[in-house]
Amino acid sequence: MGFLQGKTAIITGGGRAVLSDGSCGSIGYGIATAYAKEGANLVLTGRNTKKLDDAKEELERLYGIQVLTSAADVSAGSDNESVVNEVVSKTMETFGRIDVVINNAQASASGVTLADHTTEQFDLALYSGLYAAFYYMKACYPHLKETRGTVINFASGAGLFGNFGQCAYAAAKEGIRGLSRVAATEWGKDGINVNVICPLAWTAQLEQFEKAYPEAFKANVHMPPMGHYGDVEKEIGRVCVQLASPDFKYLSGETLTLEGGMGLRP
Repeated sequence: MGFLQGKTAIITGGGRAVLSDGSCGSIGYGIATAYAKEGANLVLTGRNTKKLDDAKEELERLYGIQVLTSAADVSAGSDNESVVNEVVSKTMETFGRIDVVINNAQASASGVTLADHTTEQFDLALYSGLYAAFYYMKACYPHLKETRGTVINFASGAGLFGNFGQCAYAAAKEGIRGLSRVAATEWGKDGINVNVICPLAWTAQLEQFEKAYPEAFKANVHMPPMGHYGDVEKEIGRVCVQLASPDFKYLSGETLTLEGGMGLRP
């Protein structure tokens, strides 16, 4: 029995994506797998219902947990707060508690220079990433306060280092970092732990980025010193499990950088 037995985690962008070789190629699904192995019930959101259905079927079959899926798209021009509130309401109706919120979902037009970026492309990154994190954190706060829960948000080296061709993505991720630090300050008294992960994992999205924009990929994506990219379950997912541990003593509000299995670095 895992230490997350009976607990509930919401993971945005949790659909099952695969690499060209057929292996898992989604950070969200890698996290979901790590949580399922610890016995947590899961709420997976995303835009692609097929990927969500695939994730639900496999996780329930392999690990005997319960998975609730919701096709929730946070985007410009939508009633996003209502969309997120509906996910949270269904979560409480189904499981009666929320222990962990992992804001992993993010879409962007990477590879497009700042001068060529359109407003629609900029909105895509900000709404799917920054606004989504804001709405989920706001909606889940009362429930996380009850469980003294955990928020795990995802930022990126794109914002830290100013990656070429990633202006909207970098802006969204830096916004998430700032939002997380404020939440850590305000919610610490409630026993809610808030942290940010900046991962470098080999995913289907990164694989597609390399094919579509080889020059931008070469300029921005560098092999970590350990000689491999992070594994979405064993290195990214397990860190997210650690952050939800009741014994975890890391300072809330810190940024954690994962570089190909090198562990945690503030």
